[in-house]
Amino acid sequence: MNHIFEKTKTRSFCPPSEFIIKVQDINDNAPKFPDGPFVATVPEMSELGTSVLQITASDADDPTYGNSARIVYSILQGQPYFSVDPKTGIIRTALSDMDREAREHYTVIIQAKDMAGQVGGLSGSTTINITLTDVNDNPPMFPQKNYQLYVPESAQVGKAVGKIKANDEDLGINADIKYSIINSEGANMFSISTERDTREGIISLKKPLNYERKKTYTLHIEGTNTHVDPRFSYLGSFKDTATLKITVGDVDEAPVFSIDHYIMDVYENSPSGTEVGAVTARDPDSRNSPVRYFLDSKEEGVRLFRIDESSGLIRTTQPLDREDVSWHNITVMASEVGSHVHVTVQVLDVNDNPPEIATDGEVIVCESSRPGQLIQTVTAVDKDDFANGQRFSFALPSLLPVNPNFTLKDNEDSTASIIARRRRFNHLTQDLYELPIVVWDGGEPSLSGTSTLTLRVCPCQSHGRIRMCQGEAFLSSAGLSTGALIAILLCIVILLAIVVLFVTLRRSKKEPLIISEEDIRENVVTYDDEGGGEEDTEAFDIIALRNPAAAEELKFRRDVRPEGRKHCARSRGRRSASAEPDEPDVHEFIRQRLAEADMDTGGPPYDSLQTYAYEGQGSPTGSVSPLDTPAAQSEQDYNFLDDWGPEFQKLAELYAEADSDATT
Repeated sequence: MNHIFEKTKTRSFCPPSEFIIKVQDINDNAPKFPDGPFVATVPEMSELGTSVLQITASDADDPTYGNSARIVYSILQGQPYFSVDPKTGIIRTALSDMDREAREHYTVIIQAKDMAGQVGGLSGSTTINITLTDVNDNPPMFPQKNYQLYVPESAQVGKAVGKIKANDEDLGINADIKYSIINSEGANMFSISTERDTREGIISLKKPLNYERKKTYTLHIEGTNTHVDPRFSYLGSFKDTATLKITVGDVDEAPVFSIDHYIMDVYENSPSGTEVGAVTARDPDSRNSPVRYFLDSKEEGVRLFRIDESSGLIRTTQPLDREDVSWHNITVMASEVGSHVHVTVQVLDVNDNPPEIATDGEVIVCESSRPGQLIQTVTAVDKDDFANGQRFSFALPSLLPVNPNFTLKDNEDSTASIIARRRRFNHLTQDLYELPIVVWDGGEPSLSGTSTLTLRVCPCQSHGRIRMCQGEAFLSSAGLSTGALIAILLCIVILLAIVVLFVTLRRSKKEPLIISEEDIRENVVTYDDEGGGEEDTEAFDIIALRNPAAAEELKFRRDVRPEGRKHCARSRGRRSASAEPDEPDVHEFIRQRLAEADMDTGGPPYDSLQTYAYEGQGSPTGSVSPLDTPAAQSEQDYNFLDDWGPEFQKLAELYAEADSDATT
């Protein structure tokens, strides 16, 4: 509202105005799942594309303006089992026939992103815990196909005489089983019912038994699921059958066994049918009827043994393993009114298990370990009996190359010592080593096994106490994996290498193309600008680029006459005999002055104009060429200019051309 009032009056000059301001929306709100996390279920064995759950994300931005509130859904975790519709957010199964018995629970993470999923959009995620519910896709199965049951002829009608059970991997009503006797012989004498809690088949007697009339009955028992899903009829009939042989026992006076308790033994891994021992019973009746022997089917170990009905000889039905069960208790029953005797079978040990190294985890190696230092003493274990497996020998594998880091010493007391072969272990260079060890036992025949020990290098204190490895501490505190740590360290090393290379290139100086042995300057100055003559000296401080100390050291004494030296320059003309005595003095004089000029900190640049005003004694022309030489100019030899270095190379070539012209 805007009001303009007259100073002397209360009324306004203009009527009030109203403005409507519309705030334009921007994408500053990420999608959210207000109801997450979610829990969903889907039946197992569902078809491909079965809908599981629909989730919806909300965005506080204006949906009428741009794509700020246009949400696209994607799956981050849960593939390849599930998928999500990008527009509707409906989660569906991506695989068919998922089996609950193989895996029951799945975790799916869904992401919602605005801006229609474009780059720069904001996103939010939620978790869906999906559980496969059970369907009847597994038929009942009997653990065995044949069973035996002993029933005395004195058993009461209507009483339970035995039990049988089929297993079903399904749950709830899908695992309910109905048992039935499908053959007439058994159905006339016995009945079967299902125990609700345990799902066992209870066998009951329908009519009295008569041993003299019929001694055995064979029952064909069928177990069928009560709730069959027709969708899975292709998997089978969802039923199973087993055969039960019932032996009727005589109710006469019970036979008497020769002893009350039998103890027998048999070696493990003996083939099926091996004789274990025999039990003996006699009929105390006056008839002295033959005794028939049976194993009590209620005992757990009855499936491992069988007995001859006439002789009472007990045999194995399969190889036995002492390490699994060393003692078996079975009950042998005679056909006379249920007389029985307990038999205990001991499985004797044979050396059939290789030894292995007994270790609780990694072996720690101190970085300060020295050659010959004991790292750890190891022992071995063997599942075999003490008499066959408690004497061990140790060695490194002979087929592998010699281990440069560790060696093994057999202590000859069923232990071995791991000894370091070198020093300077570093956990940053290599923190894990593997050491294969071969162990032999003392059995007959001797068996061997190879175990691989993991040795971890860690820093230790001076007295040998182990500290936490830096890698472990860093990983545990920061929550980084080994791969992430290596990547970070590699990036740091690359950055440092780039910095060092950059600094080195900045400080590097160009070397001259030709280095003369007589060039005594020790500092090489690089000029990046050229031209201008003496004016170039204004661009830099030439004194700062020199080495004054080196220049002072190279100055020559002027109170000592220099000795002459031989010259090896190539001949460019005739040499004057009269100049021979004085030439070394002049040459050495010029060489010394040249060396001092080269190292002079206050000298002018190389490209500046220089005037040489020094002349030799007796020069009639005032030229620099005679240089205190009394001989004729045409007879002067300028070969010594070759020894003055590359700075006077051009001057030497000019004089050489002059000598050639004079000669011709």
